[in-house]
Amino acid sequence: MSACLFCQIVAGTVPAKKLYEDEHTLAFLDAFPLSEGHTLVVPKTHYELLQDMPTEEAQHLFATLHKLLPKLQQGTRAEAMTVGLNNGEVAGQAVPHVHLHLIPRHPGDGGGSLHAVVHQADQRHVDDVYETLEATLGPGRVGRHR
Repeated sequence: MSACLFCQIVAGTVPAKKLYEDEHTLAFLDAFPLSEGHTLVVPKTHYELLQDMPTEEAQHLFATLHKLLPKLQQGTRAEAMTVGLNNGEVAGQAVPHVHLHLIPRHPGDGGGSLHAVVHQADQRHVDDVYETLEATLGPGRVGRHR
């Protein structure tokens, strides 16, 4: 049996409050919710990072998100939803299995925006960063947007 907690939930060996399941994905309530109705959506196949997932699997994950988001918002009477993905340990990924957070938001709930996660980057280096990323992306990039 896999040591991955989310793989164990998918396999049914660890209990979870499942809200949705299809051939490719599973959605369940977070055991340590940031708000009432905080839901996790995971691919059933184990991928540690988003970039490890084949495009088709990522499409299934986001299709499930798209399907669940309005229903969760309605069911929790949330005014808005924060959707997040921590991709890697340094980014705050506590379980090394791709998962989306759907966090119902209410006025005055004390939460912030994703912009509150890290400090603003030094804008003096934006041109250098752009040139490096442009070179890294290489042929096939969408084009120059200066």
